[in-house]
Amino acid sequence: MPRVFVCTGEVSGDLQASHLIRTLLRLRPELEVVAVGGDRMAAAGAQLLHNTTGISSVGILEALPFIGPTLWLEWKVSRYLHRNPPDLAILVDYVGVNHRMGDRLQKLGVPVVYYIAPQEWVWTFTPKLTHRLVAFSRLILAIFSAEAEYYAQAGGNVRWVGHPLIDILQSPPSRAEARARLEMAPDARAIAIFPASRPQELRTVLPTLLQAAQLLQAKLPDVEFWVSLSRPEFRRTIAKQAKKLGVEIKFVERDTPTVLSAVDLVLAKSGTVNLETAIRGLPQVVIYRVNPITYWIAKYILKFSVPFVSPPNLVLMRPIVMELLQHAAQPETIATEAIELLSDPRRRKTLQQDYAQLRAALGQTGVLERAASEILGLLDRGASGSLQTRRG
Repeated sequence: MPRVFVCTGEVSGDLQASHLIRTLLRLRPELEVVAVGGDRMAAAGAQLLHNTTGISSVGILEALPFIGPTLWLEWKVSRYLHRNPPDLAILVDYVGVNHRMGDRLQKLGVPVVYYIAPQEWVWTFTPKLTHRLVAFSRLILAIFSAEAEYYAQAGGNVRWVGHPLIDILQSPPSRAEARARLEMAPDARAIAIFPASRPQELRTVLPTLLQAAQLLQAKLPDVEFWVSLSRPEFRRTIAKQAKKLGVEIKFVERDTPTVLSAVDLVLAKSGTVNLETAIRGLPQVVIYRVNPITYWIAKYILKFSVPFVSPPNLVLMRPIVMELLQHAAQPETIATEAIELLSDPRRRKTLQQDYAQLRAALGQTGVLERAASEILGLLDRGASGSLQTRRG
């Protein structure tokens, strides 16, 4: 029985990998999938070796508490892989761990597919990481066309398959259906808040978004605020902070599709949810905050600079959605922008035109089938045979 190893971290990686695993097993039911990731991957049919969704972070200081657990995890996984080498490995996002995992897999002679590669084409400091990734990846499955061009120019074997959200969001519930599920009035004005998928964002992003909600609640007394929890354990922290500010929050656990179908506007951290929101055609305000020391080091010592941080703006490389970074992410600015988006039909019309271009740039449906077919093709072209020869 062919064995495939999948490695990722964070909530978004767990979600994207779960859809790929489900497609692989539908096309090839006899596959054995072992994985490092999260609960969604396990539900999709993977044997979960370790759960990584609780030890991911973005930033320099933010990563310090997770260095020990991450190194321990890598040691345990490496030991497992030496004893039980897979026939093929799929690395999904999660660059901090996966670039080292790729090196280990290459030494073991295991063919590596990188799906959703690091956004080196946006924020690279040095070509070193790019060259390492190209060296250990037998195949790179790119989800953005600029990503495909970047890694192809670096010498990688690249296929552009398109963005999986095009498949995942094909059949969302209608507005009426979503509001009925949430027991929301048909004429209610509703705003979704997506504050965190990582613990650090409860400190850096959540307070700002809730303060903006407080201002909006004062100006729009009939507004409802909804939070789709990416991790159920975040509910207590969010509810406690919201209560202090007098903001009433309604919670839904892990049901972003229904929430997005029901609301009129989204206030969110930077991440995959920005693309989900854009594909649905919803106006949004995006904020991005890290620890001030991390920001200072990145800006003034590492000279870190990116054109944009939110995925919709990165896809088209122009500012189609409002993104407020670090000190610019002030509650008053967020609230003002939100009200303008809700009240100005010309802004919304322009936004819909930009969103249409964005959706076209993400590729055609069938992304997951194309990705899975490329992976299975590599497996069938002798990946398992060469490994069995090496074992012998």
